Amino acid sequence: MEETARITINGQTHEFPVITGTENEKAIDISTLRNKTSYITLDSGFGNTAACTSAVTFLDGEQGILRYRGIPIEQLAERSTFIETSYLLITGELPTRKQLEKFAASFTKHASLPKEMLNFFAGYPAAGHPMGLLSAMVCSLAGYYPELLKTEPSGEEIELMAAQLLSKVRTISAYTHRKSVNKPLIPPRDDLKYIPNFLHMMFSTPKKEYKIEQAVVDALQTLLILHADHEQNCSTSTVRLVGSSWANLYASVSAGVCALWGPLHGGANQEVVFMLEEIQKEKGNIQKFIDKAKDPDSNYRLMGFGHRVYKNYDPRAKIIKQRAHELLNTLGIQDPLLDIAVRLEEAVLKDDYFKERKLYPNVDFYSGLIYKAIGIPAVMFPVMFAIGRMPGWIAHWKEMKADPKTKIGRPRQIYVGQKQRDYVPIQQRKGQ
Repeated sequence: MEETARITINGQTHEFPVITGTENEKAIDISTLRNKTSYITLDSGFGNTAACTSAVTFLDGEQGILRYRGIPIEQLAERSTFIETSYLLITGELPTRKQLEKFAASFTKHASLPKEMLNFFAGYPAAGHPMGLLSAMVCSLAGYYPELLKTEPSGEEIELMAAQLLSKVRTISAYTHRKSVNKPLIPPRDDLKYIPNFLHMMFSTPKKEYKIEQAVVDALQTLLILHADHEQNCSTSTVRLVGSSWANLYASVSAGVCALWGPLHGGANQEVVFMLEEIQKEKGNIQKFIDKAKDPDSNYRLMGFGHRVYKNYDPRAKIIKQRAHELLNTLGIQDPLLDIAVRLEEAVLKDDYFKERKLYPNVDFYSGLIYKAIGIPAVMFPVMFAIGRMPGWIAHWKEMKADPKTKIGRPRQIYVGQKQRDYVPIQQRKGQ
C-alpha cells in the first residue's frame, strides 16, 4: 500500500504522497497543496522543506554522515584527490585512469586568464574584499566564452565549462590575493598540478619560486575535498535558484560566491580565528567566553560550534582536526591558537549546556588554523572555501538543468503589511 499523508483543513481532508529517498528519507510531497486547498506552507529558512531531489550528496545530520555520490567522505579525504573528487561529483562516477588524465589535462589548458581580464585586477581597489573580486571575475567569464552560453548545453560543453571554471577560479583566487597585498601577478605553470600551481601563483615572486611542501599540499587537498559539496546549503541553493531561471553557469556560480561570502556561511572559519585571537588576548581564559555564550542576556556565540543540519559531531571536523595537528607538527609550528582551540573544544564537549543543544565543532573550527599555518590571510578564507565548493555548485547546476521537473524558483510569502489604503497628497499628510 502506498504511503500517504493527510492534511485536514476546515473539516476537509486532503491526501498527499510520501516520497522515500534511497537512504529511506521521508518527505511529504505538497506540490499540489495550493491547487487543492488555496493554502501554502510557511517554513522560515526552509529547514523542513526540500526544494528538489538530488543524487549528488547524502547527509545525515543526526548520525554525522556525509557521502559524495554514495562514497563516505572519510574515504575520499584519505584516498582521493580534489580533481578526482570533482570528477566524481560532476559526472556521478569515479573516473578511469584515462578519463582522469584527460580531465586533469584540461585544467592545465584552461589555467590562464584572457589578457583583457587582467585589466580588471588593475582597476579593483587593493582594500576591496577578495570575494567581491572573485564573484565579479567568475561572472565576467561569460563575456569571454559566449559560445558556451546555450540554454541547453550538451554534456561535452558542460564538462568543458566545468574544467575551465575549476581551473580558472584557482588562478582568479590567487590573483585576488596578489592584488590585496599589492604584489605582481604570477602566471600559472604547465608543469605543476592543481594545488602546487595555486601555491606557486599565491606565494612565488618574480625572483624566487615558492618552496612547495608536500604536507601543505596534502592539507589543502583535504580541505578542498571536504568543502566540495554539502547538500542544499545556502550557496548551493542560491546556485540552483539562479540557475532555475536558465541563467548560465558563470552567473549562477557567481551568485553562489556572493552567498558564500556571509560570515554565517563561508566566512565562519575567519570568525573562528578572530575568536581564538580574542581569547588569546584574554590570556587564554576560555571559561570567560563559554560563560558569555551561555548568558541568556548576551548575543555572544562561540564560532565554529553547531551546525544547521548536524546534531552530531561534524564528520569533516574530525578529519580537519587531525590534519591541523599533522601539518603544524610537520612544519614545526607552535601555534598557541591551536592549543586554545583544543582546550575550548574539550571544555565545550564536557559542558551540559552545549551537549543538550548538540553544539559540536563544525568544519570551520579547525580549517582556519590550517590556512593560517600555510600563510593564507584570514580575508582569503572564504575564497578558499569557494575554490573547494566549486565542483559541488557545478554538479548541482548540471543536475538542475537535466531534471525535467525543474521549475523556476518562486517561493511564496505570507503578507503582513498594511491593508489597502488610499494615497494621501503630500500637503494633507500629518506633520506638514
